[in-house]
Amino acid sequence: MTDILERAAHKVLDDGEGLSYDELVEVLRLPDDRVPELLELAHAVRLKHCGPEVEIEGIISLKTGGCPEDCHFCSQSGQFTSPVRSVWLDIPQLVRAAQETAATGASEFCIVAAVRGPDERLMSQVRDGIKAIQEAVDINVACSLGMLTQQQVDDLAAMGVHRYNHNLEAARSYFTHVVTTHTWEERWATCEMVREAGMELCCGGLVGMGESLEQRAELAAQLAELDPHEVPLNFLNPRPGTPFGDLPLMGSADALRTIAAFRLAMPRTILRYAGGRELTLGDLGTRDGLLGGINAVIVGNYLTTLGRDADEDLALLSDLKMPIKELAKTL
Repeated sequence: MTDILERAAHKVLDDGEGLSYDELVEVLRLPDDRVPELLELAHAVRLKHCGPEVEIEGIISLKTGGCPEDCHFCSQSGQFTSPVRSVWLDIPQLVRAAQETAATGASEFCIVAAVRGPDERLMSQVRDGIKAIQEAVDINVACSLGMLTQQQVDDLAAMGVHRYNHNLEAARSYFTHVVTTHTWEERWATCEMVREAGMELCCGGLVGMGESLEQRAELAAQLAELDPHEVPLNFLNPRPGTPFGDLPLMGSADALRTIAAFRLAMPRTILRYAGGRELTLGDLGTRDGLLGGINAVIVGNYLTTLGRDADEDLALLSDLKMPIKELAKTL
């Protein structure tokens, strides 16, 4: 049998077809001394099938903390002892954050709420917030509000929501080790409704939660089947007071293999750096990932953790001569 990277070059780079689950397992089993070769292939795939541009996004939490779900990695769950208090933002704060995000060159601003799914109060505030943002700043608005009903999907589409984020979080076979208060199938159903309503679907996951290498490949293959427009890739940042608070950080070589594997599974997808990259990869690894398949970045802080300074990310992109994607006029 030919080498996995040779086969991947023909299948993904030449033909634009993503790797299968079994092939992804082979990629994730490559030794450390072959990681540079793997990253080089993933970068070539990104350039050929996505182009050189990098998409920048900022996020803000409209409702922080007090979530009823028990996602074991999340400090916003009301079931754990994490030191995150429940907070609601008002509309002027949302608008100000959107303006600050746009000033970085970002093309997307995502409103996030720590909920199982939105109630009428939250939907009303999102509606008012989107209207105020659209009147004040030229930026695409995305939302991440948990699991949705069909009516809520239709309402968000009518509000002008450009993209909806709802992560699978983990492979189907590992999901019950991560969440017990809702099912993987419920998440999948929301993602399908979003895509069918015409909004762009943002759906990714979190690695480094104790899953096996094979389950990382499984997650990548399941995301490829779902075919989202964008995949945010998070690395566990263990939070005090959560069930995963004592897990070790994922090794940087494993993280880079994972980035490349996700790119080779989904050659045309926006693959976005999300939470945890600062600790897992550091500055050098962050650069390596941008040269190994990543083509989008969340700038600034995350929902409950600090990110890299936006200016540092922008300077890195400039140093790598990676152009920032211009604002898409889709609203």
